[in-house]
Amino acid sequence: MPIQTMPERLLDLIQAESLDTLFGIPDPSFFAMFIEAERRGMQIISPHHEQAAALTADGYFRMTGKPVVLCINKGPGVGNIAAAGNFFRKENVPAVFIMGQRQRFYEQRVRRGKMQYMSQPPMYESVMKYTGVIEYPEQTDEIMHEAFRQAMTGVPGPTYVELPLGVMQAKFDLPPVLAPNRYRLTRQRADDLSVAEAISLLKGAKNPVLLLGQGVFVTRQHEAAAALAAKLNCPILLSNAVEAILPGMEDRTFAYSSEAGGQIAAGSDVVLAIGTELGEALNYGRGHAWKAGDAARKWIYVERDATAIGVNRPIDVPLVGDLKDIIPQLTEALGVLKRDLPAAQIGAWKTIRDAAKQELIDRIPTASQPIHTGRLAIEATKVLPDDTILVRDGGAASMWFSALLGWVPRDAMWSSNWGAIGNGLPMALGAQLAAGPNRRVALLTGDSAFLFHISELETAVRKNAPLICIVAVDHAWGIEAASYKANFGENTPTPEARWGNDVRLDLTAISFGAHGEYVERAEDIAPAVQRALASGKPAVIHVEVDKLGNSTFAGIPGFLEFRNWFGEEGDFHGVPGAAPAPTANTGGSTENSSGY
Repeated sequence: MPIQTMPERLLDLIQAESLDTLFGIPDPSFFAMFIEAERRGMQIISPHHEQAAALTADGYFRMTGKPVVLCINKGPGVGNIAAAGNFFRKENVPAVFIMGQRQRFYEQRVRRGKMQYMSQPPMYESVMKYTGVIEYPEQTDEIMHEAFRQAMTGVPGPTYVELPLGVMQAKFDLPPVLAPNRYRLTRQRADDLSVAEAISLLKGAKNPVLLLGQGVFVTRQHEAAAALAAKLNCPILLSNAVEAILPGMEDRTFAYSSEAGGQIAAGSDVVLAIGTELGEALNYGRGHAWKAGDAARKWIYVERDATAIGVNRPIDVPLVGDLKDIIPQLTEALGVLKRDLPAAQIGAWKTIRDAAKQELIDRIPTASQPIHTGRLAIEATKVLPDDTILVRDGGAASMWFSALLGWVPRDAMWSSNWGAIGNGLPMALGAQLAAGPNRRVALLTGDSAFLFHISELETAVRKNAPLICIVAVDHAWGIEAASYKANFGENTPTPEARWGNDVRLDLTAISFGAHGEYVERAEDIAPAVQRALASGKPAVIHVEVDKLGNSTFAGIPGFLEFRNWFGEEGDFHGVPGAAPAPTANTGGSTENSSGY
């Protein structure tokens, strides 16, 4: 075999997983690896901060379904990306973090003041699914294999591989790297007995429901899940992580958190749950809307992690395996299933759903100035292309955008389980790079969230990624300002919740080489979005919104429900403005569940 260098061997191991993209900031630790990667035609994505690199990788993963690899500089780079490690663990992102490190003799050197050195693995041992250090070159294959194995087995998540400089000069005389199916489980169908039990329940059900989480969408199983839904001919409930809808399933799909969704959940007799953790925002599948009929309701649960079965609620038929294999397995096993869609019931639920949205629209001011955030959501999203990918970020603005979308997304993403803000811009960048230039990504966000990683506009320009950023600007932490008022009265000071009105995000975008628009009147919103789309560039639309509307909880869609479920075990007890507990007919929560 030809002699290989360490960078060449690492890239062979990465490319064996059908990966062609690396994320990270150039550093001497990875110079040779990046040069070789480019020679092989791989893509290198280098944002301006390590955390942004990870969040960009997250958006890329959600649009490809493939694990991601990050190359992280020793010391400060490893420290910078710690927050992203937590983000990935909570959002269930399969990733291999290759962490640079100084030579290993520094580990035991009894001296102080060592430049860019700290003991790095202890920072990550409670976060990563696996932590390995390549102490000797001959360990490279087995440690990288274990990193991918752990990242992709059971609940997906991040893994850590430390690469000290001392092994970077190693040479290899080894056979070609193994294909993934030779060192880890790459396909996992459910056992035949459990599938037969599931099919029996589904065929005998009077009011079945298909409950879908984000896992169905990030694994790119849109068409397979739509085929299963068409055969079941039942209503679809979306977990609160999901804002996308399967193709052709618009009329039968409802958010669990809605009034119609609560009725569907309460009246169901068999639930087929796929791609969701059945977490807090779904009331663990047993609280609020689920309480009605819980004793008789049967649950079929598709889950990769066998240890999750029966934890959040009792499960009647566990289907342990990869949903990519189990969804078509179920569709085939159902055979020629003849079940009529409950058209009258679905029609009634659609009426409830549509009336609730229209009622919300009717109470939004139509005044040109100041622009209500709900009016921004209506005007901005009605002119976006039908295939636009939704990325949502922020607080109050994000909730208004979610409630008033003017198109039906096939792909959508946000920090649904970690509950972070500020991830939107890099996530949108990653999604746009994965989708290519012919399908646009729209980031719908508030200014406080957008400012976290605004430097990544330069990355978007450099990478020719034509994402559209529609920013509701109230020059404040809107939710925090509202919290001050809710807790201490309307006239209370709001220290550090506001900043100057002279911040111009459109001008910042133009300075980076992107397209910028500044909007103060409602009638100018849609034309600004259309010009941004036509520019073919990354674009920022700065829209001045009503500060008062964004700094009060009253009327923010879904917020009181959010406070209720989040405070179920005491987090919000005693806080002014907390909502009464929802009933089985009103749903139980708002979007904030991982669903993978």
